[in-house]
Amino acid sequence: MSETAANDGAGAGAGAGAGAGAKPYPSAAAGWTLVIFLTIAYIFSFIDRYILQLLVEPIKAEFGLSDSAIGYLLSAFTWIYAVVGLFMGWLIDRGKRVWIVSVGIALWSAATVASGLAKTFVQLFVARMSVGVGEATLSPAAFSIIGDSFPEERRGKPIAFYSSALPIGAGLASLLSGAIIAWTATSGNQTLPLFGELSPWRFTLIVVGLPGVLFALMFAFVLREPARRTEAASADVIGGSGFIDALTYLKDNALLFTGIVSLVCAMTAIAYSQGFLPATFERTFGWSAQKYALVNGTAILLIGPLNMYIMGWISDRWMQAGVKDAALRLVYIGFFIMIPTAAIPMVIPQAEFAFAVLCINTIGIGIVSAIGVTALLTIIPPQVRGQIIAIYYFAISQVGSLGPIIVGELSSRVFGEDNIRLAVACVPIIFAILPIALMRTTFKRYNAQMARMGIA
Repeated sequence: MSETAANDGAGAGAGAGAGAGAKPYPSAAAGWTLVIFLTIAYIFSFIDRYILQLLVEPIKAEFGLSDSAIGYLLSAFTWIYAVVGLFMGWLIDRGKRVWIVSVGIALWSAATVASGLAKTFVQLFVARMSVGVGEATLSPAAFSIIGDSFPEERRGKPIAFYSSALPIGAGLASLLSGAIIAWTATSGNQTLPLFGELSPWRFTLIVVGLPGVLFALMFAFVLREPARRTEAASADVIGGSGFIDALTYLKDNALLFTGIVSLVCAMTAIAYSQGFLPATFERTFGWSAQKYALVNGTAILLIGPLNMYIMGWISDRWMQAGVKDAALRLVYIGFFIMIPTAAIPMVIPQAEFAFAVLCINTIGIGIVSAIGVTALLTIIPPQVRGQIIAIYYFAISQVGSLGPIIVGELSSRVFGEDNIRLAVACVPIIFAILPIALMRTTFKRYNAQMARMGIA
């Protein structure tokens, strides 16, 4: 992150806070230190979450599973993540957020290690659900902290920087798991102190889970909590900071939030369903897990972080230029890139051409992922920010979890497991319908709500 951008954020924040009689925003150094640590935590979380996708084939072979069962396994994380996140939102609006996140990091890291020790499918399923318990603390707390550290016209870059952990984590998980799989393929099973002899996929999960436990301790003792903000404009649109207040606010703006959330749900459904891409490329094109991991990890690292940061920069520049609904416009741009480029590669007969189109899909997914929360934060009163973000994550996680389930069910019951690519292609088509139908209404109500918040 450039010093100029950080200083711009601090200056604007101080001015905004002073002008409104509110608490000043933290300094540039303090705000960006929080963002960097939160981003590192998000990278850890996404590696622990993503790694399982690259281990589908050996897990399937060891436990004798169908694609249908794998679809539910890939979704296990999201179910508990979403439910626990609702409680976490309430806690985050009241508790010390950096400590809450620290405990969460320790929990999900330990659960990843437990995934590598599972002896049955049920144990593995429970361990993956437990990863979701820990990770449910992170993003609601992170966006609450970022919202209290930067004014709305300067949030695009820090949110995009934080969101860049998604492609960084996915890329590192691909490269790391590919390297470990390649190494263990030639070296056989591995032995770790206290854990004994481990097959390659078990060794991989334990190795990626252990470092997070140490990072959790550092997180708790280094970071300083920013002051919570209650801005005057929000008092006109919400009564208090309780869960009922959050639900009432959502009820009053139900169609607007449905429009925004459905956009991001399409992204999560596609992204989660792509957990089947390593298996798809292996069955369709003969790519090994190691090859897919290397190519995919390199592409994600080259495309993802830069794409997200550029989108955050564009969002800030458009807002500063007076385009107050800039974030929502960018989300729709990402959406219309993401949908066709998720489906078309699955019917392309050449592996390299199919993967090239998927690289364009990475850009669309990155835009929606990076800017979706920016669009949402603009119209959320600070008093209930943590709770509404938790509800938002509940929705996009629950709906997103349907992505791999749909792929697994269509593959096992409709197309046949040798034609899994056709099942993957169905997901973007299914989840594009509602956002497109609500597009006009979403823009109209979004601008009206910004006016009520004193932004437009």
